[in-house]
Amino acid sequence: MKTARCVRFLMLNWRDPHNPLAGGAERVTHAYLRGLVERGHEVTWFANAFEDCTAEQMIDGIRVLRAGGKFTSWTKVRKWHSEQKPFDLVIDQHHGIPWYAPVWCPDKCVAYIHEVLGPIWDSFYSWPISTIGKWQEKLTLRQYGAVQFWTASSYTRELLEGQGIRSVTQIPYGVDVRALEDLPEKELDEPLRLITVSRLAPNKQVDHAIAALKILHEEHGLEANLKIVGQGQEESTLRQLVVGLGLQDHVEFFGAISEANKEKALKESHFLLHTSVREGWGLNVVEANAMGTPAIVYPSPGLVESTLHRETGLVADEDSPSGLAATIAGVQSHDGAYQDWRVTARDRAADFHWDNVLPKACDQLEEWASAER
Repeated sequence: MKTARCVRFLMLNWRDPHNPLAGGAERVTHAYLRGLVERGHEVTWFANAFEDCTAEQMIDGIRVLRAGGKFTSWTKVRKWHSEQKPFDLVIDQHHGIPWYAPVWCPDKCVAYIHEVLGPIWDSFYSWPISTIGKWQEKLTLRQYGAVQFWTASSYTRELLEGQGIRSVTQIPYGVDVRALEDLPEKELDEPLRLITVSRLAPNKQVDHAIAALKILHEEHGLEANLKIVGQGQEESTLRQLVVGLGLQDHVEFFGAISEANKEKALKESHFLLHTSVREGWGLNVVEANAMGTPAIVYPSPGLVESTLHRETGLVADEDSPSGLAATIAGVQSHDGAYQDWRVTARDRAADFHWDNVLPKACDQLEEWASAER
């Protein structure tokens, strides 16, 4: 139900959609805020500055402000906020370290979190920084115990509740990809066409997909090729790994590509591979499913939740290149079921289109903004 009055929303997120490090979290945040703008609300997004960025920009009706960096944006936003008229709702988005808005902001606040990082700290930092990061995350969540939280998956909701968060609302992610009405023919023939779609960051473990490809060739005698879509800090390391394993003829890097080209690549592939250390939800799993492409994922609870084993794809027995390779090699024994997986995946993905998700999400945000404190 649309709120009659104009509501003022403030989103605090380290990255905005145009940040070079932006990923799935920023895409879904952008969609939620765009939906609020379309309802006539005033929306501001405060984010870190990045190289060659403008300090202020309008993106789809959202006022994007950029100031400060990893250690200074807290002070920048506090000073800026003190000069503004009150917001009806401030959304403090957590990415390991939050903005601590409930501490300094007198406006009504909710917290938005994609996943509890936990072991992801180990992917980016060595000891003792990784241990400090995990410790502060647990401590911070305890301090946020009375704050309303919002997340996408039941797995993350349960983790938050286990950390003492009293109120957690689950709002699913949506996708822009429209599920195909007619699935093109696609048989499980060799070479298998595999694809990864993600930021090339340590926690995404795209190196596991590359190593699994080598194991498929050498130990399982299965011909397969891999497309790697995305960019990030690990690209050079991954390219070196491909050369070191002699897979230049079987791995292709696409970098950042348009949505249309991404959909085409997903539609042509047999399977999407998702090998992250931890995910709150598999956004690209649903995007692949919409194109009639099942996923093979690591047994991380958020990925398991987005991939129905032997219904919309497969969950590997273990999170290792050898475990992934064994699962991929076993798909030939499911040749008859593969077409059923494609149909079920496509049909389920249709439920997650923004047309179905966004109205309920905006209703909830309006309700929080209008509620008595």
